[in-house]
Amino acid sequence: MGRVTVFTLGGTISALGGDASRLTGAEVVGGAGVDVDVRDFRRLPSSSLTLADLHALADEVRATVAAGSGVVVVQGTDTLEETAFLLDLLCETREPIAVTGAMRRPDLPGADGPANIAAAVAVAADPRCRDLGVLVVLADEIHAARHVRKTHTTSVATFASPGAGPLGHVVEGVPRLLLRPAAPATTRPLTLDPDVRVALVTLSLGDRGELLDAVDDRFDGLVVAAFGAGHVPTWLVEPLEALATRIPVVLASRTGAGATLSQTYRGPGSEYDMLHRGLVPAGPLDPAKARLLLQALLSSGAKGPAGYDRPGITAAFTHLTGTGLA
Repeated sequence: MGRVTVFTLGGTISALGGDASRLTGAEVVGGAGVDVDVRDFRRLPSSSLTLADLHALADEVRATVAAGSGVVVVQGTDTLEETAFLLDLLCETREPIAVTGAMRRPDLPGADGPANIAAAVAVAADPRCRDLGVLVVLADEIHAARHVRKTHTTSVATFASPGAGPLGHVVEGVPRLLLRPAAPATTRPLTLDPDVRVALVTLSLGDRGELLDAVDDRFDGLVVAAFGAGHVPTWLVEPLEALATRIPVVLASRTGAGATLSQTYRGPGSEYDMLHRGLVPAGPLDPAKARLLLQALLSSGAKGPAGYDRPGITAAFTHLTGTGLA
């Protein structure tokens, strides 16, 4: 079994009471009974983490795995799926990287933090968990970062991978793998510029498009969380087409599971219509992760004075469908 470094960022797993009191990284990990190197990276609720924080974390994680150590990142669950996916895009490594947290504070009955840390450390230390990309480990389940989502506000079994399921489980302290991702999350490691700005707009019944007007020239890209399999109201077709001539606009689904379609419906505002007007299909990525992938792509050179690289951005999203296309 390999050595493991644990980065603690804060979150419920470190919270004492309902105020801002936080355990140190050593105190958080100490209750799990594991022998690891602990780095007290941040002490914040995950809702207050910034892209600059995660950019710095990715730098340290890359250096740590390059030195031959598996990594566990411990943070709050509110944005845990986004941290895990961003690390998956930024950190190319054979060593296992697992992200975990807790749904119950350490001072509450049935606190799940120690068990989650122990399971994540078991995954990060196991050579069989190499080459799986970044993993999320909670409630003894092992999930791929690209698929996993927080699905319940309070349940300790909140993390699930709709449409995919877990890659495996931790049983008696030992990872048992059932599946492997069809391909890495990206064909090459990406970078992140915290100054690149990507907007996320979720459509709702009767939406008149005022938030699209606010995108204006203040953002470098846009993700639209559309209805169903990628549908928008007919009166938003032209505004979105106009935006897509200036910045990349990604078409995602607000439903929470399943991929956007490409040619099932063909009327005005359908997925077929919007893709032929220049929007990029998000495929199976949920809107929050689609935003992170677009930001990383733009940070990595998918834009320039001649305009953005729509074919390259489309290929990066298509790669995640698991079809082998790129």
